[in-house]
Amino acid sequence: MQLFYSDTFELPLPDRHRFPMAKYRLLRERIVQSQGFSHCQLLIPPGATDEQLLTCHTREYLEKVKSGELSELEIRRIGFPWSEKLVERSRRSTGASIAAGGAALEQGVSMNLAGGTHHSFSDSGQGFCVFNDACVAARVLQKQAGIGNVLFFDCDVHQGNGTASISRNDSSLYACSLHGDKNYPFRKMEGDLDIALPSGCEDAQYLAEVELALDRIAAEFVPELVFYLAGADPFVDDRLGLLSLTKDGLRRRDDLVLRFFRSRNIPVAISMAGGYANEISDIVDIHFATVKIAAEHAGPSVNCGE
Repeated sequence: MQLFYSDTFELPLPDRHRFPMAKYRLLRERIVQSQGFSHCQLLIPPGATDEQLLTCHTREYLEKVKSGELSELEIRRIGFPWSEKLVERSRRSTGASIAAGGAALEQGVSMNLAGGTHHSFSDSGQGFCVFNDACVAARVLQKQAGIGNVLFFDCDVHQGNGTASISRNDSSLYACSLHGDKNYPFRKMEGDLDIALPSGCEDAQYLAEVELALDRIAAEFVPELVFYLAGADPFVDDRLGLLSLTKDGLRRRDDLVLRFFRSRNIPVAISMAGGYANEISDIVDIHFATVKIAAEHAGPSVNCGE
């Protein structure tokens, strides 16, 4: 199984910024240091090109991001200060989803050890999202690999409003989002399937809703590739989550989703999406569990770190 990472392209943030950027590096280090972990290969992806980004984003927005001409309001909505490193990191994270999607088509399962930037619209960014990595990857692979239907199965606790907007008038793209009803973004965009969960939702209810969503999708849409956003932020101790899932519940969610699609021989590209727990070690634990479960559903490749 191939794992694509971009944490070496550092994004400078002010002290005490609320986004836990170190989680990506710590996750990769955890994978490398894990004894006996197999079936993965760590790779640095190429950055997404302008041509690739323009499959989903307007030229005006792309040029403003590249040149640093975003307004103060646009920067504030994104939540990161502009820098050339922000542009490069955003390109690399998007490139990681393109690469992961291609690897999934060849091998069944792959991962972007970042990504899930589902709040990015065609002409703007918000919520720590500059470019919409999964939408760009879907459009690029539809062209390059000749695939048709692509599913976004979004289990970040925040609704994928940008993904819903970009895919809204494209029947080859299906946006499913399971998210907190009372959480950001407070103005939701209508996707193909939106499951709004009550604050405090626990494992049993959440997993039942995941099963219902999967069954409904199976009756409505047949994807040739799935982008699965395996958010860590439904966790009970997440600062921005409002749901109450345990680590075991999140592990069961990942296994349920991957088992469903792999039993149907549908390739899955996974991204980490959100995670804002009080202890960064909890975020890493949750994401590392996703990596382990993904490896169980993937065919053998090479040992991690080789």
